[in-house]
Amino acid sequence: MASSTTLPATDGFVVDEASLPGWQVSPLTKRRWANFKARKRGYWSLWIIGTMMLLSLFAEFIANDKPLVMAFKGDVYFPVLFSYPEKTFGGVFETEAVYRSAAVQQLITDGDGWMIWPLIPFSFDTIDLDTEGAVPEAPSARHWLGTDDVARDVTARIIYGFRLSVIFGLALTFFSAIIGITVGATQGYFGGLVDLIGQRFVEIWAGLPVLFLIIILTSLFEPNPVALLLLLLLFNWMALVAVVRAEFLRTRNFDYVNAARALGEHDFIIMWKYILPNAMVATLTFLPFLVNGSITTLTSLDFLGFGLPAGYPSLGELLAQGKANIQAPWLGLAGFFTLAIMLTLLVFVGEGIRDAFDPRRSVT
Repeated sequence: MASSTTLPATDGFVVDEASLPGWQVSPLTKRRWANFKARKRGYWSLWIIGTMMLLSLFAEFIANDKPLVMAFKGDVYFPVLFSYPEKTFGGVFETEAVYRSAAVQQLITDGDGWMIWPLIPFSFDTIDLDTEGAVPEAPSARHWLGTDDVARDVTARIIYGFRLSVIFGLALTFFSAIIGITVGATQGYFGGLVDLIGQRFVEIWAGLPVLFLIIILTSLFEPNPVALLLLLLLFNWMALVAVVRAEFLRTRNFDYVNAARALGEHDFIIMWKYILPNAMVATLTFLPFLVNGSITTLTSLDFLGFGLPAGYPSLGELLAQGKANIQAPWLGLAGFFTLAIMLTLLVFVGEGIRDAFDPRRSVT
């Protein structure tokens, strides 16, 4: 029977090794993980938002207008993964079969076939032509959160829109962190004229009316997600510069840094190996809030009509429909609660990470 080992720790920490993941992690990392777990709000928020993100990655298997699996004349097909022309099932068209069509379903039934549909038999762009009343249609057993003003299922659009928002926010945060850390580290480590010129550039760049510039640029062309990501990246990287610069300015003259410099270590090695790990503590605590800001920016642009083009599953576009259709309150409420829950969970995770890296806090 395996016994747990209790590790002595500084700052009043007592860490049970058996309760922590991994065996090859440092005692400091174990203390931080235990401290994060002790903050129940952040810990459970991480599990909830992580589960939501994982499920959204398989949105095609949850909400889709194509069967997950089907059979026709003894053969098994997977329409959710592969495209099959209608002629495969005895039709006349060489384009992909429209499985919700009554004609295609009749062809499959005549071929002794069957179909297993996803939990929500609508994709984000599926227009339901069989609605019972005028659109937007109120929530029902057919459409759990109703439909929008073009008869698209709101639940499916929220699932796909959540995935798009999270992936966009994480990608924008990742690339912004790379640029922001590089600029801040360069300014803080070298100081002097490099820092002076860099700070003046950052101050001028940060003083630009970002929202108006983005609106002007997006009105000149129809941006796709990649183009919009690059456009927002022009301004989003500045959020981390001040944090990283301050850490490098504080650390660059420490004894171990001077010793490494005296031993002939290259500046890049000193920055990467000796100073950056200290700077990453403050940076990591800031990243969840940067993800929040990225998602909010995308939603705001979509709400104003200057974000992703029509047809993309957008939470901002759902809010705009709620504003335009006040007689259908489920549109605005669905978009609001989706954003509120997502952003609140990310804030709680950020607070938990901040407390975990705070040396003044201990496990309670």
